[in-house]
Amino acid sequence: MAAEKKMTELRRLLDRLPHRYPFLLVDRIVEIDQNRIMTLKNVTFNEPFFVGHFPGFPVMPGVLIVEAMAQSGALLALSRADADPGRLFMLTGLDKVRLRRRVVPGDSLTLEVTILKYHRPLWKMQAIARVGDETVAEAELSAMEVQEEVR
Repeated sequence: MAAEKKMTELRRLLDRLPHRYPFLLVDRIVEIDQNRIMTLKNVTFNEPFFVGHFPGFPVMPGVLIVEAMAQSGALLALSRADADPGRLFMLTGLDKVRLRRRVVPGDSLTLEVTILKYHRPLWKMQAIARVGDETVAEAELSAMEVQEEVR
């Protein structure tokens, strides 16, 4: 019963992101605490971006890996007890971005995001994307909370 309650809470948190298919790039929250989140994105052959990137040689675009890290960071910020449910988190900056290896269909992308500092409404986070034990991308993300109505 405790596991079911935890899954319901995690699903409710995922539902707070305004993103939907095909742009929701987080499949599952694996771990979460006050300053760190670990999420999962299963990369499959039927992802819509593989049609054009690249035909016959499918590679997940690096910008979408960064977007998955940003969505994970937004989930972390939204999970905080002091988070305002009416706010959105908008990516405002990227620093120290490194793409280290291709991500291809069949890969399970593990995204780990840690809060470096925040002074509301500004957030700074460190993000690392891995496939297995191998780092495939990393970045420092800056974001800002904004008051917007999401329909």
